[in-house]
Amino acid sequence: MSDVSVDTNESATNNEQPKSSDRRKFLTVGTCVVGAIGAVGAAVPFVASWQPSAKAKAAGADVQVDISAIQLGQMIRVKWRGKPVWIVRRTPELLESLSVHEGELRDPNSETEQQPAFAQNEYRSLKSEYLILVGICTHLGCSPQHLVDGSFEQYAEGVAEGFFCPCHGSKFDMAGRVFQGVPAPLNLVVPPYQYVDDNTVIIGSVAEVV
Repeated sequence: MSDVSVDTNESATNNEQPKSSDRRKFLTVGTCVVGAIGAVGAAVPFVASWQPSAKAKAAGADVQVDISAIQLGQMIRVKWRGKPVWIVRRTPELLESLSVHEGELRDPNSETEQQPAFAQNEYRSLKSEYLILVGICTHLGCSPQHLVDGSFEQYAEGVAEGFFCPCHGSKFDMAGRVFQGVPAPLNLVVPPYQYVDDNTVIIGSVAEVV
């Protein structure tokens, strides 16, 4: 009876082996498929996270600025593409003084290609009265200070107003032109911009030539 019993168990075990093998294969394949689906599911949010957000897209948009309230001699600051942009309403006296110190400047005629064509003039602006600059030093990216009421003369004799970068001593006049003998290699950048009317400027694009 014990031999029969042993023979019977062995026969049952042998019969179950293909089924167990098939089950293991099914479970293995099933696990791999589920794992692959899970991997894809985990990858989608990661890939999606690299897509530009609405905020990131908006960061590159033009900025419209009302300049009607800017007083003579006053400067306002706005943000464009994450950068500070200065808008200064220059006085007639200040505009007249720009030619006095041209011999001390590295690029007085803005010959280096780093601004719109309309800014390649003494005033570096579309309208002489308004100066519009990216407020970032062209040396290492610091933000210069706007010094007025004669306080700039300690850095440039005879020049009452200008921009001074305290990080490494670079200095710029009220057209954003860099002085000689300082670390900054280039004039401050003039961003692209256009006027909608006398009181509104759009920073980020230039008017199309018809």
